[in-house]
Parts: sequence; C-alpha cells; structure tokens
Amino acid sequence: MAEELALDLEELRQLHSSAKRPRILSLISSEIRSLEKILQLQASKEDGNAAAPPPTASQIPTPISTSVKAPINPALNYVSVSSFSWDQDMDKVKIYVFLEGVEQEKIQTDFKPLSFDVKFHDVKGKNYRCAVPKLNKEIVPEKCKVVVKPTRVIISLFKASKGDWPDLYSKEDKLKPNLDKEQDPMAGIMDLMKNMYEEGDDEMKRTIAKAWTDARSVKAEDALKSYR
Repeated sequence: MAEELALDLEELRQLHSSAKRPRILSLISSEIRSLEKILQLQASKEDGNAAAPPPTASQIPTPISTSVKAPINPALNYVSVSSFSWDQDMDKVKIYVFLEGVEQEKIQTDFKPLSFDVKFHDVKGKNYRCAVPKLNKEIVPEKCKVVVKPTRVIISLFKASKGDWPDLYSKEDKLKPNLDKEQDPMAGIMDLMKNMYEEGDDEMKRTIAKAWTDARSVKAEDALKSYR
C-alpha cells in the first residue's frame, strides 16, 4: 500500500511540474500535501506497531465528536471522508466531496466560525462525515451551504474577511481525515481530474491531457529500466 501511494505521489509531482494554470496547480498541490500526510501517518503507524504489542480493546480510544450543538445518534457509525479537494476565491472556499447517491434532505450540517461538520446519512447503506475541527481563518456560518450534484457534493464556506487562505487547516491544528482502508486514496484525485477536464475550457483540457501523458511516459520509461 505504501509503495503504491509513493508511486501515486511521484506521478502527482510530475503533473504539478507540467501544469501551468494557477487553479490546477493549487488543486494538485493540495492532493500532494494530503498524500504526504497519509504516508507520514502510515510510516508512524508501522514504527509504532513494530515497537509495541497490539492494543487491547480497553486501550483503544473512543472517537470524540467535533460537533457540540448538532445532535448525534450514538447508534450511527460514520465513515470519515478521507479524500476531498478544495478551491477558493477571495470571498469563499469550496470543498468538493466525491460521493454519489447523496440526498439533500439527509444531510446534517454544523457550521461554526472556525470549523464545520457535515454528515451524509444513508448513502448506499453507509453514513459519511466530512469535518475540519479548526479552519485556517474564520467563516460566516449562516451563509455557508451544501449543494448536492449527481457525482459530488459541494460545501461552500463564506469567508468572514476577503483574502487568500494559505491552507484549509489552521497552522496550530493540522488534524486531517484519516485514511479509510476501504477507499482508494487516488479515487478522489482521479474524480477531481475528470471533473476539471469535463468542466474546463479547451486550454485546461489540453493542459490536463498533456500532463497525464507526460507523467505516464516517465512512469513507463522507469518500468522499462527495471527490466534491463
């Protein structure tokens, strides 16, 4: 798994070096940071497993909800959204969650000045959750909204003050979603690139197509070298 993630990260870096448009560079950079964090977490977990015996049931901590006001049914289990993308302009931040089968009336939201917690209930038999416990800067909770599309959900966070955010997460709290073993970390990236290609203009389509072609050519060349 770690080896596959490392190859995915290498290919994303190839894409980043080939891309030119600022929006594409920002999106790819966000995914690169996410994969780097996942690899770091896996490396730390492997080191911990090698040095210590497996924990007993009493030693496993109970997950703590980041929501305070929103009522939570203790009988429900949630799958953390492990892969999502985000973009921004001067007024708002948009978070793209790639889930199919989401119903608007089955969404529970909890927006606060420095955090958000969005839950998607009964999505093909599962409950999903996308939350950031501490955002980089303040938002206006009453203006934030969630829009459901056929293949994705868009969470719009309206900034309390105009400007560019260097990151979605606060520097003091880089608590990002954990990797879900049942999901492919590259699935969200592939959906993102597909969405960008379908909705982009001709120049964006040419850029994405060229970046993928160049990256795959380098990967194929490396594979051939291993047989020599």
